[in-house]
Amino acid sequence: MTFKKTLLASVIGAVVTGTALLPMTASAETLRIGYAADPETLDIHEQLSGGMLRFSHLAFDPLIRWTKDFQFEPRLATEWEQVDENTTRMTLREGVTFHSGNEFTAQDVVWTIERLKESPDYKAIFEPIASAEAIDDYTVEIVTTEPYPLLLNLATYIFPLDSEFYSGDTEDGNAKSEIVKAGNSYASRNVSGTGPFIVTDRRQGVRVDFKRFEDYWDTESEGNVTEIVLTPISENASRVAALLSGGVDFIDAVPPNDLERVREAQGVNLIEVPGTRIIGLQLNEDRVEAFQDARVRQAVDLAINQEGIADRLMRGFATPAGQLSPEGYTGYNPDLTPRFDIERAKELMAEAGYEDGFSVEMIAPNNRYVNDAQIAQAVANMLAQINITVNLRTMPLAQYWPEYDDRGSDIAMVGWHADTEDTANFFQYLTFCNDEETGAGQYNYGNYCNEEIDALVTEADSETDLEKRAEMLQQAEAMLYEDVGFITLHWQNLAYAAAEGVDIEPIVNAIDFPYLGDLVINRGND
Repeated sequence: MTFKKTLLASVIGAVVTGTALLPMTASAETLRIGYAADPETLDIHEQLSGGMLRFSHLAFDPLIRWTKDFQFEPRLATEWEQVDENTTRMTLREGVTFHSGNEFTAQDVVWTIERLKESPDYKAIFEPIASAEAIDDYTVEIVTTEPYPLLLNLATYIFPLDSEFYSGDTEDGNAKSEIVKAGNSYASRNVSGTGPFIVTDRRQGVRVDFKRFEDYWDTESEGNVTEIVLTPISENASRVAALLSGGVDFIDAVPPNDLERVREAQGVNLIEVPGTRIIGLQLNEDRVEAFQDARVRQAVDLAINQEGIADRLMRGFATPAGQLSPEGYTGYNPDLTPRFDIERAKELMAEAGYEDGFSVEMIAPNNRYVNDAQIAQAVANMLAQINITVNLRTMPLAQYWPEYDDRGSDIAMVGWHADTEDTANFFQYLTFCNDEETGAGQYNYGNYCNEEIDALVTEADSETDLEKRAEMLQQAEAMLYEDVGFITLHWQNLAYAAAEGVDIEPIVNAIDFPYLGDLVINRGND
């Protein structure tokens, strides 16, 4: 059977309430996943999040991808060369077919880059790209506005879309290529990629089914998974119980308090990976005048015991953070450490005229980050010590992102993994002054703005002397540390677990995007 010219991936994603029934049996090639959350949409340019990037590696392929040791691996691009200081030429893989049956060509890459530059969530990191041109069917040249040291990093987030499939209008007269945040667009309901799996059914918040794409180009992959059933299980205890009982084969986000239990369980394997995702808080300066005062922001930072959270709530499964960049990143500054000091925090509140404190509303997800709701509650309790009363609301991710995008609360929790595996990305999205035209500060919920820091990071992004660039980014981290434009909590480690015979170790990584197309299942006589 062939899927050419047959669209099996066009499915309607409807939000359904209720409890998903886990499959009772599975063949050796069926993988049953219990993730903390499912993809928010089928449009990979609608929402920049970890869940969507995981989905991208299932239904799509990037031009190049990261290896476990942060090297570049060819995927849809087989070769690349620097033509001049602003131009990179990429040779594309021939004989690749989209799920729709359309042929993959350079025009699809050009079309995808142009769409990325229009995406509210992506246009900031793709701003350095001035143009992309198809030289022939299998050659594309990407031109940057100025010398840019991270173009290959960006290429890991270019998952070519089927330009023919997404072109034209729907029966309702809407453009199929339209990007609608948290909306009901053609692209949010239909998908045609080049990836190893086709979406065959999707019920938002309940279940997503995938089937192996029979015409998948990567015939050298040893991956033998033919079907995937992804069931979102937001409750940590339920997710672990599903694995230990045999209800699912593979889970993410094993909670810290269950690590030892899973490690010692028979028939399952635990894989722990040091993480690079920063977990932190943003103070909304547009809603709370006090947060415009650096002394108040410093007081909030000083009132939070990052080491206590990492030790007691995360059970050591996190590294307390005093900056955005984890160790190993270009901008990591070893001098910047957590600085918990309640007495100094109280002094700063008094100096700023807020000794009696004030009340705020805080939002946080309850199924996105490890122990996110518990961490938010702990922070609320800590801020009470400096007379900041917190009305905390936690909610599922599907509800959280629309509220976050509206920026209608005073404090918000967010986690961020640098999409380019580089320090500058943290700043560009989380702390840059908001600019709707360029997309800078897209996730700057706090409306913080420090033009001096922005200018320094922007300058660093055109510096090809990597040693000098590192010094500039380390300086930016020091400036942000002093001005407290973002409240850092910790870098979240990663923990996965899988049933015996489901060999996840080779396909999981620090960037938290398991390459399930390469997964090998060997259940033996089970």
